[in-house]
Amino acid sequence: MSARLRLGQLELLVVSDGPIRFDAGATFGVTPRVLWEPLVGPLDEQHRLPLGLNCLVVRSGGRTVLIETGVGSKRGSRSPAGAGLEETGQLLEALAREGIGPRDVDAVINTHLHFDHAGGNTRLEDGRPVPTFPRARYFVPKGEWEEAQRPNERTRATYLPENFEPLDDAGQVELVEGTAEVLPGVRMVPAPGHTAHHYLVELESGGELAIYLGEVAQHPLMLERVAWLSAFDVLPLVNLETKKKVIEKALERRALLIAVHAPYPGLGRLVLEGDRRRWLPLSSQGHE
Repeated sequence: MSARLRLGQLELLVVSDGPIRFDAGATFGVTPRVLWEPLVGPLDEQHRLPLGLNCLVVRSGGRTVLIETGVGSKRGSRSPAGAGLEETGQLLEALAREGIGPRDVDAVINTHLHFDHAGGNTRLEDGRPVPTFPRARYFVPKGEWEEAQRPNERTRATYLPENFEPLDDAGQVELVEGTAEVLPGVRMVPAPGHTAHHYLVELESGGELAIYLGEVAQHPLMLERVAWLSAFDVLPLVNLETKKKVIEKALERRALLIAVHAPYPGLGRLVLEGDRRRWLPLSSQGHE
């Protein structure tokens, strides 16, 4: 699947690594089930919520940037208990349908290094993980890279060395500190909370703004209801403050939002209706 649109001079293309399923209670953290369950649709028999893995291709000036790589296709890799991965690993096929091969990607941006955002960084070749995109520079927040090298008891299930160590071995890693422009109009911006060094990506051209949210919010409901936070957030109260700033900017600029885990294609805008926020999804129709 893909959804295509323009933002000023930037060409944006949303591609999916396939749906993933996470425990619904963990997704919504301490928010009582009675509040969120009527709003999210059916859960599976293991009480898991279907979520998206929306990756973004940005093209400008003859260069191709890929933001996030999903779970990837390294079957047998470790993953957090209970995650439904049966339909993941579709990114390369989705790119191929758009005429994009692994060697066509000039840069890869990771907002952070959790398994469902960086798993497709590498693939198996003769049984060992190698960079999926052999010509690309992989842009990773420096603090996130350092945290992934020394995971604790909580994070070691999601920081999988096979997803990032081969990039360093190949000399393809660019560590980012502070705000960094990867391409004109493509900015990596610190957005701490989900992890201490989590980033989002701002896309700006022709006076228009889009924001690739990373894990600022795991579900669009969490943009409508700012106090709803996920159990997956390492620093939930920090993420609360980050989210408020992102929401304020999104409303002020009427920014297009790309939500990683929203149903495909994860495109939408926030609007105010009285004193309440509402997520308005944009379907893929009209953008292909």
